[in-house]
Amino acid sequence: MSTIQALTFDLQGETFALEAGLVREVLDLLPETAVPGAPSFVGAVINFRGRVIPLVDLRLAFDMAPSATGIDSRIVVIEHPLDGEPALIGLRADKVHEVTDIAADDTEDAPRVGLRWRTDFIRRLVRRDGDVIVLPDLDQIFTSRGRTASVTPLSPNR
Repeated sequence: MSTIQALTFDLQGETFALEAGLVREVLDLLPETAVPGAPSFVGAVINFRGRVIPLVDLRLAFDMAPSATGIDSRIVVIEHPLDGEPALIGLRADKVHEVTDIAADDTEDAPRVGLRWRTDFIRRLVRRDGDVIVLPDLDQIFTSRGRTASVTPLSPNR
């Protein structure tokens, strides 16, 4: 039985998880710069340790309403490969919980009907203590939401 370590976080009362190996840092909110003409999904950038990185709102990918930030709001900075190159990306989170182990036996495919979200944006669902944790498919989300115009790969010269 295989397990993964995952960082859990909330978006509008729903719990999501990302593989902990993708996570570089969890930040308090930072000043944002709007990007005119960018899709609302990636409508701003932030300065992360001297680098300008896109700030993605997964709520919009999952057709949730945008919401105001709160005292528990954080930015989860991940490193995710795009077109074979590593890229830093900030993800908005309403609240970050913990790193937890998720056993493969506890996961299942998203049902084809009955979900309010696009099932191709969901890699797996996890049932835990009567709740459901969503493992998003970041590759599918970034491809579908026009990532190439909004997210640039890292380069050693930056």
